[in-house]
Amino acid sequence: MNVSLNWLKDYIDINLDPVKVGEILTEIGLEVEGEETVESIPGGLQGVVVGEVVECGQHPNADRLSLTKVNVGQEDLLQIVCGAPNVAQGQKVLVATVGTVLHPQGSEEPLKIKKGKIRGEVSQGMICAEDELGIGDDHDGIMVLPAETPIGMAGKDYLQLETDYIYEIGLTPNRSDATNHLGVAKDLAGALLINYDLKEGVKAPDVSQFKIDNTQHNVEVSVENTEACPRYTGVVISGLKIGPSPDWLRNRLEAIGVRSISNVVDITNFILHELGQPLHAFDLDKITGQKIIVKTLAKGSKFTTLDEVERSLHAEDLMICDGDSKGMCIGGVFGGINSGVTDQTTAIFLEAAHFNPKYIRRSSMRHNLRTDAAKVFEKGSDPNITLYALKRAALLMQELAGGMISSEVVDIYPHPVQPKQIEVKYQYVSDLIGVDLSKVEIKNILEAIEMEIVRETAETFTVAVPTNKSDVLRPADIVEEVLRIYGLNKVPIPTNINTAITVGKHPDPVVLRNKAGDWLAANGFNEMMALSLSQSKYYTDLLPSIQAEQLVYINNTSNVHLDIMRPEMVFSGLEAILHNQNRQTSDIKLYELGRNYQHGETDIIEQEHLTLFLSGARHSESWLDTGNKKMSFYTLKSYTQQLLTRLGVSNYQETLIQDDVFAYGVKWHRGTQTIAQLGLVQATLSKGLDIKNEVFYADIYWANVMKALAKHKISYTPISKYPSVRRDLALIIDNSVKFTDIAVIGKKIAKKLVKEINLFDVYKNEEQLGAGKASYAVSFVFEDNSKTLRDKDIDKVMNQLIKQYESKLGATIRR
Repeated sequence: MNVSLNWLKDYIDINLDPVKVGEILTEIGLEVEGEETVESIPGGLQGVVVGEVVECGQHPNADRLSLTKVNVGQEDLLQIVCGAPNVAQGQKVLVATVGTVLHPQGSEEPLKIKKGKIRGEVSQGMICAEDELGIGDDHDGIMVLPAETPIGMAGKDYLQLETDYIYEIGLTPNRSDATNHLGVAKDLAGALLINYDLKEGVKAPDVSQFKIDNTQHNVEVSVENTEACPRYTGVVISGLKIGPSPDWLRNRLEAIGVRSISNVVDITNFILHELGQPLHAFDLDKITGQKIIVKTLAKGSKFTTLDEVERSLHAEDLMICDGDSKGMCIGGVFGGINSGVTDQTTAIFLEAAHFNPKYIRRSSMRHNLRTDAAKVFEKGSDPNITLYALKRAALLMQELAGGMISSEVVDIYPHPVQPKQIEVKYQYVSDLIGVDLSKVEIKNILEAIEMEIVRETAETFTVAVPTNKSDVLRPADIVEEVLRIYGLNKVPIPTNINTAITVGKHPDPVVLRNKAGDWLAANGFNEMMALSLSQSKYYTDLLPSIQAEQLVYINNTSNVHLDIMRPEMVFSGLEAILHNQNRQTSDIKLYELGRNYQHGETDIIEQEHLTLFLSGARHSESWLDTGNKKMSFYTLKSYTQQLLTRLGVSNYQETLIQDDVFAYGVKWHRGTQTIAQLGLVQATLSKGLDIKNEVFYADIYWANVMKALAKHKISYTPISKYPSVRRDLALIIDNSVKFTDIAVIGKKIAKKLVKEINLFDVYKNEEQLGAGKASYAVSFVFEDNSKTLRDKDIDKVMNQLIKQYESKLGATIRR
């Protein structure tokens, strides 16, 4: 939000430095995020002065040039070559002296005045025309000023150019009272009255001269939806002459970044930014039946807005309609193309209404129409200012466009909003602020910001909260208002710091997340942060195993395709891979710590997951690695296993899985409690999103990891001082036998001695081994922490292993 210092000075007397004003605004909760000096003419005509043509004669070397000598109030006269046909001796003129930078009308490039020679004669400046100064389009000749104009007077002072100071305020959503200059002025005046000896408060515009000239054009108004439109005010203004706005109005609007259009439209924009009351002007001749109906239309009704876009209306879009119930405007959001003010308009119906913020926000977001009016209504406009704003606008239109008030004032307000009354204890104010404020101080502050005390006892006071402060709802909010004006910087910082010893959760969720993230980042993974929103079509078209009743639907008016909370994490990763793939990045290692959402039997179930995604090549292209191997299931399994080991999770079962998500994979679990699922993503999912490479996906159930670690105890085992022994076995087994079966038997038989079991080679050849057979080369590492193992000890264990493999797995030992 942009705020003009000159505009604020229309309401309060400010003699402070602009930078200081910005500091005060920030102190009272209107944080200034940027400051800028704005000039009505770029450069402010610095270096342009009033001069008198003392001598004027023919240039000796040019028929169409004059050689002049000009007095600009300096010791010496300036010799200037001038090409204007109307230059003459004795004229008062505007002179751009050497070094002046001008911004001529219609030119994008600035013009710097230099001392030089023109046709052999020295020229020490330029006598200016209107277009050369940038103040008009006239180039027929130089500007000739009245004879009484003082010599040496600055050009900007003669032309009364305005220099403004603009504050960019980061307005928070709760500050409905500060969406306009008068609201900011009231807040600023409160601080100045209390802390800077301001003598007088805000001088609001006077509307006492408003009167009805005639009632020739009364318009009937009907409000059918009073929930969406609690108050509707309007009046007809006829006899208007549409034209350009005066300089003061254009300067006010353009300083804050609002483009000037015409006097009538500019006045509506001026009132919006002055009073925080959006207005809308309808061409009276385009209101069918001289009747206005405020209502909602049937879902799917078509309406063409001012930007020439035909929009399909929602059943909750509040419409301002004519007598035939045809939409003229989306109430409080955007006007229609067929009812607005044009250059031919002579009479308007001027609307000043108060709309329900919820209706406005929904319509604004639904149609992606983020107008200034909608932003004001969303924060909560003041329902009790509509009539005042209407009168203020009508008086300006009479002054600037020659209008007449030609109808009774319509004011439909069935349930007037009364100021909310809040009782506060005096001691509560001091306790919450941390400073002992006297009753007088509290009363003075509240009076300075126009918050009336309606009742008072020895211990309490009751405040009537102005209806423009929609965020002030409880005693703490009253204290905040007092503190803003009193000054947060005046609250002393305690010299003592008190703290309490607390015992954190075990395991600490934050520490665990950071540990996992650090490990993954160190191993080349990039963190992704996907939306918790997803598309229902993924689950209806690609993953039907998620039932429709499990999906958590939302009403997302701004992005209608994102209509559910994600029930699975897999599509978030696939979308990220697709995004990278479309930008020529195919080698991907991603992780995300997020949540999914599904409907349970009685409530919505929200679960936290850590997901890993791999796709493409394992390593970047290099002359050292000509093979450039692709990511595989075992790449993913290795990363996932190492991560769980790093976190301290071990001793889990493994089960093969194949479902709608995984083409193949494994599930690690403890009984029915799943620790992780990982494998190759089904081609129907990856191809369904047009992903070219295979995608490997691990889904770690974070809550179950936390439960596992809650019982985990760290133990220390010293490194053995005795050597380890390795023995290898080559087992010919059926293809159906898994390595995990081999490892389970090995750990059971030699659990006290075996430290490691590893599969280091797989060989398949039906001619040599037989149909459906494979040769597994398995290594066993044995170690005893109390002694050096002897061959006979190892041989005994190996013979037991061989017997078990032969009897339980049907293995044949290759010798």
